[in-house]
Amino acid sequence: MDHRKRLRTARSIADIFEIVQSIVREALGQEQAGLLVGVTDLGAQDNGFIGAFYALGANTIIINNRPLMRIEEVSPELYFPYLLHVMLHEYVHSVGFYDEEETRDIVRHLSRRFFGPDHTVTQLASHIEDFLPELTYPSQEFQTPEDMHIEFVTGIDRRNVDYIC
Repeated sequence: MDHRKRLRTARSIADIFEIVQSIVREALGQEQAGLLVGVTDLGAQDNGFIGAFYALGANTIIINNRPLMRIEEVSPELYFPYLLHVMLHEYVHSVGFYDEEETRDIVRHLSRRFFGPDHTVTQLASHIEDFLPELTYPSQEFQTPEDMHIEFVTGIDRRNVDYIC
């Protein structure tokens, strides 16, 4: 399957999620059924942020909208590669890899395998700090978001899977 082409033609978070599922299924032979994906403002600051997290008990990936808004403003071409990177990382957690360093290694390996060493997705997985100017607002001190409303993404679980395989 040509994941590079699928990424170029992606138009939604659900499209990116399908690519992520396909990569993990093909490479690791695992899937997570019944997963929810939500987007909310988790805040950010100029030296870092939480891109997303996987809530084990809720079987939910929560994506931080703040870096997505910044990317849309300054580097829209980075939007879907960044989204794929953070969703792949959290999806790998969802199939049972909870150690952060191990998960980062798996994501780097999968990114290189499916997108090649020079692709933006692989560069994000290898050196996300190089992208911080595009991901954070300049001179921003951390502020607690006023509204933690989570907007759940529709069309995420398009396949009919019964369990973690």
